[in-house]
Amino acid sequence: MKKKYLIIGAGPTGLGAAHRLRELGVDDFIVLERHGHAGGLSASFKDDKGFTWDIGGHVVFSHYEYFDALLDSLLGDERLEHERESWVRSCATWVPYPFQNNIRHLPPQARWECVEGLLPGNRPEDAPADFGQWIERIFGAGIAKHFMNPYNFKVWATPPKLMQFGWIGERVSVVDLRRVLKNIILERDDISWGPNNTFKFPLHGGTGEIFRRLAARLDGFIEYGQEVACIDAKAKSVTTKAGLTVEYETLLNTAPLDILASRWLADRDEAMVEAAGRLTHNSVHVAGVGLDIKSEAERNPRCWMYFPEPDAPFYRVTNFHNYSPNNVARPGQQLAFMCETSYSAHKQENLDELMDRTIDGLVNTSLLDAARVADVLTRWETTVDYGYPVPCLQRDSALKAIQPRLEARDIFSRGRFGGWKYEVGNMDHSVMQGVEWAQRMVTGAPETTYRWE
Repeated sequence: MKKKYLIIGAGPTGLGAAHRLRELGVDDFIVLERHGHAGGLSASFKDDKGFTWDIGGHVVFSHYEYFDALLDSLLGDERLEHERESWVRSCATWVPYPFQNNIRHLPPQARWECVEGLLPGNRPEDAPADFGQWIERIFGAGIAKHFMNPYNFKVWATPPKLMQFGWIGERVSVVDLRRVLKNIILERDDISWGPNNTFKFPLHGGTGEIFRRLAARLDGFIEYGQEVACIDAKAKSVTTKAGLTVEYETLLNTAPLDILASRWLADRDEAMVEAAGRLTHNSVHVAGVGLDIKSEAERNPRCWMYFPEPDAPFYRVTNFHNYSPNNVARPGQQLAFMCETSYSAHKQENLDELMDRTIDGLVNTSLLDAARVADVLTRWETTVDYGYPVPCLQRDSALKAIQPRLEARDIFSRGRFGGWKYEVGNMDHSVMQGVEWAQRMVTGAPETTYRWE
């Protein structure tokens, strides 16, 4: 098989690229997808009890008019819009998110520790060298102790001292002492910060419904069950484990960059392999726990919750029944807790025990009454080896060593793991990385979302 463009992966980036190629009048391309379904980490699944689950907590918010229009065309009115209500569980109580703006909800001693850490002279003033030092300088010792340090280790499964801080941007609300004190004294909640303070969600089918519909538009252009075995950049061909060989002129990879650079590429060089070894990631276990509602007291309007403390293995729980009533088998009558736990060499987990520990954590954090454990109807779980690309200290230098070598071979690597830049790894970013790559190939327009330079 010969194609002008070959795309590896039918996730958000690969589908975005393929869709834009078709809009630009190009049909000489093929997408290879190793799974039997599209969507990548944005796929959704229905379990045998009728509950729908995502691979972690996805919400749809956008920085792009193109993405908004695409979503409109895919879902139309079959979507819901929510105002974010998220909370942090700390010191055995609930604190509205962002934590640093709402410490008035903490017990008095913890509240004082957070304020004391912000007082003049109590934070180092020299330039930080890593994410851990950045936390200390921006938030002070108290907020670092009660939220930022333990939470970030739980989510990244990486010590903050091994991470850079340039990725933060709009991801983290920085702190203002005057604002903190005003919120405490006036007993005011401060919850509107952030780009996702409102978000959209499909009415049916979970997040994956977006990409099922997008893939349906590309019927005939996607080959499923085709996992890459080897890329011969000199011959410009890709061979899959199923035995398919595709010759191409230009390749877009959306699979993990480290796998491409260190394993798939036949003519890889030592510098590329060494750089790939400097890229780090975590893995994520997603546990779905579903049961019937027995009393109105079991309902709450929260969207998702963060858990920095050790009484639960998960770093985040999503009230998935609140995203769409159709995420449960009997809408309005059931609860669906979607729980995420990270793991890595720095933070090891026994996966065989993690579902039981997850349910214990739901009890410990007051989300599930101990008497209701026996009533759990479904325990769905999945693990993803590549959960988050960690913005480690060596990431940027590794990308600068790998990406130009690939592009010299007419190979472009984009997307959450293809580009390995968490700060542009949201769903809208990922789709647009594919869209902008396609536009660059066909029209010469520069890419603006992803840069490795």
